[in-house]
Amino acid sequence: MKIQVLFFGATASAVGNRRFDVSLPPDTTSGMAMDLVQSEYPALKGHKLLFSINQQYANGDEIIRDGDELAIFTAVSGG
Repeated sequence: MKIQVLFFGATASAVGNRRFDVSLPPDTTSGMAMDLVQSEYPALKGHKLLFSINQQYANGDEIIRDGDELAIFTAVSGG
């Protein structure tokens, strides 16, 4: 199955790209996908990361489906 991975802010800078497609085996969880992305882009390991599946915050247990969107970003604070 194929999903789209999106990066925002510092994560986009860390990987040098804002998006790419990745092929994953069936029954991959969002946590497994994050592990895969972090192994491919070790610069991400220095960031406190949040992620979402199809614009819904994820906790790592969600099963990813073909065509889903995995967004990776850092916590945002403001004032």
